[in-house]
Order: sequence, then structure tokens, then C-alpha cells
Amino acid sequence: MEIILFAILLSAGAGFFAYNAWKVRYNILLGQDIDRSDKKGERIKTMVLVAFGQKKMFSRPIPALLHLALYVAFVITQIELIEIAIDGLSGHHRFFYFKLGGFYTFMISFIEILSVLAFVATLAFLIRRNLLKLPRFTMKELIGWPTKDANIILIAEVVLICCIFSMNGADEVLYSRGGSHVEFAKGHFDFAISSWMGPLLFQNFSIDALHVIERIGWWGHILMVFAFLNYLPYSKHFHILLAFPNTFYSNLEQKGKFTNMESVTNEVKLMLDPNADPYAAPANPDEAPKRFGAKDVTDLTWKNLLDAYTCTECGRCSSSCPANVTGKLLSPRKIMMDTRDRLVEVGENYRKHGKGYDDGKSLIGDYITEEELWACTSCNACVQECPVNIDPLSIIVDLRRYLVMEESKIPSELTGMLTNIENNGAPWQFAQSERLNWANED
Repeated sequence: MEIILFAILLSAGAGFFAYNAWKVRYNILLGQDIDRSDKKGERIKTMVLVAFGQKKMFSRPIPALLHLALYVAFVITQIELIEIAIDGLSGHHRFFYFKLGGFYTFMISFIEILSVLAFVATLAFLIRRNLLKLPRFTMKELIGWPTKDANIILIAEVVLICCIFSMNGADEVLYSRGGSHVEFAKGHFDFAISSWMGPLLFQNFSIDALHVIERIGWWGHILMVFAFLNYLPYSKHFHILLAFPNTFYSNLEQKGKFTNMESVTNEVKLMLDPNADPYAAPANPDEAPKRFGAKDVTDLTWKNLLDAYTCTECGRCSSSCPANVTGKLLSPRKIMMDTRDRLVEVGENYRKHGKGYDDGKSLIGDYITEEELWACTSCNACVQECPVNIDPLSIIVDLRRYLVMEESKIPSELTGMLTNIENNGAPWQFAQSERLNWANED
């Protein structure tokens, strides 16, 4: 019965995750195409250093070390899931114990040590968020669900770790009494933590009670893993998986280098080409003209949308943003969260009503205000600080392009400067021929 139940649970959990992963992929591919297939060697290096090695996290050492403990524990613990899956489908218990011998004891002991470090890190993160209330965790965009989301995952991590030690600790006592599922002969697993924690907590329990505790720990462990796996697509913690492709497809250009719109560039080249025919028909006369900039998420690139799903909501971008620090409305983290929320909404509408369905909303106005966009100084501090190479600035620039080039909306403070650039070739209100007059002054 347990084998059948486990097989059903495994199939349902994997199937539901695959469906949710498909929805995320579908949403991301609603974005405009962009080529990020160049410089593969540099891209792999960036992914290894930034996503796997967490290089950018260490600009703030204390949270970096705590996060590293949690991250390594999460990755290494997945090795144990291989054995749990085999045990669940075959009816065995600790399938690799006799096959690997001392190496098995070493691996489980290593996992237990990492789990203790992860437990400490989890408590530290709960304290930082809920007791110390660090400023970047109390900004208004985190009110409500985002704060609950972070706490749900942290509490689930604590429960998962308790299940691991309940399973191993009870099994340790059972094995010493000859009542383990593994082998009815007395001995010790000698796991690093459970070898002393098990007797400390469970020595006075009967064998039947220990079997119940061990089964609760075993089933609790795998149920928490399946629940966590299927919760990920609805949570900011999806970055655990998406950080790797997101860093691989990072923008490798120098920070501050803006992209030129191909349609505008081609028009300028035609204007400057004396041999060009201004009355020539377009290459694809039936093709709908592309929008200048971005009004909604489908006008952004797929990499922008991947960025939105990868956002960890850590707030490093907003805490480093000069506009945010000086009290402006802009928060780069909110830009990414709003983009993701709008993308989820658009994706659901497309799947329900058909691709291209217009619900009358847009990213600009309904989610992100013009005041937020114009508060950005384009300094790239948010891009520099992001631990997974997210680029909020590229989204902001495209949204501002739409406002300027399609809506003719621009702050009055910038109107004079742009007029001077158009007329004088410089931001200042005098002709280019007069710009160097100061050099001839006595």
C-alpha cells in the first residue's frame, strides 16, 4: 500500500510541477526575441561564478554566509532524495546503506551537518525579517503576500529539517535496538548528528513508537519536498532554479550601454544614404509596425520576463537605488514584481481567451506609474547589486521609450534639454559653433 501511495504521490507531484513549469515557460516566451547565444564560454563562466558560486552575494558577507549554508544544504540534500525515491518505489529502507558502507555514513553525516547550518541560517533569516525588520524587508511593495511568501518558505525549511532528524534520529535508536527496517541486528549508523541526538530525544520511546516517529519523519520529508517543488512556481523562490539560465543569458555588454531600436536605426541610415529611395515599399508591407518601446509585458524581451520570474525580492537593488534612498517613488524591486504579476495575468488571459486577448490593462499605468519611471537616474546601481544579474533598468528604459516616442509624454524638465539637442546638437542653449568660445577668452 505504501509503495502504491508513494508512486501516486510521485507521479502527481512531478506532473503538477511539469504543468506549472510549462506555464512559466509559456509566459516567458510571450516576450520579444533577443539573441543571447554569443560568447558561450563567457556565459558559462558567469553562470558558474554568479549563480553557482554566488559571487555577488558576498558584497554583504553575513547574509551571504547564511544564504550559502542554506543553498548548499538544499543542493546536497537532494542526493538523499534519490534514495528516498528508490525506497518508496521498491519497499526497501536505506537502499544504499550496505552498498556504499562508510561512504554512505559520510554522506548522510555531511547532509546532517549542512542541515544544522541551514537551520541556524533559517532562524537568522526569520529574525532579520520579523524581529529586526531590516529596512529593505519593510518597504511597501512587500506588504501582504510577499512577506507571507518568504515566511512560509522559511518555516517550511524548519519543518523539513525537523523531519530529517526525526527520521534519522529514530532510525538510529531503532538500529541500536535491532528494530530498524534496515536489519534486525544491533549496531549504529554513526551519523554525525543523529548518533547523539537520536538517543537524547528518543531513547525512552518504545520500538513501535519509534517506528511511527521514523515514518512520520520519512513521509514528512518527502511530502515537504513535493509541496515545496510545486509551490516554487508561485513563489519568489523559483530563483533557485531560474538563477542558472538567467545568469547564463546575462547582458555581457558594458553597463550603461543602451540598445538602439533597429527600426529607428534603419530609418536614420536611410535618411543619411543619398542613394536610398525614400519612396521604396517596405520589405514586408503586410507586417504590423512594431511598437516603439514597451507598453505591456509582451513588448518586453523574453530575457526581461525571465528576469521578472527570477527576482528574489531581496531588495538589494532598491536599497542601493539613489532615487529610492532619497525618497523617490521608484523601487527597482517593485518594477520586477509588477512585471511578473502582470505577466502572470496576461498569460492566464491568453490561455483562457486566446493569444492576443486585450483585457484593457497595461504594465504602464495599471502597475507602474510614470513617476516611478522618470525617477530613475539610469545609474545601473540596481543591475550592479542584483545577485542573479537581473536588469531592471532595461525594462525602465523601454517603458520610457514608449512614453516619449508613442505618447509624447516627457517631464517638462527634460523638454528644454531635448529641444536643445535637436536644434543645437548639445543640451545647452547655444549653437555648436559657439561651444568652444570659452577657450579663446583671455
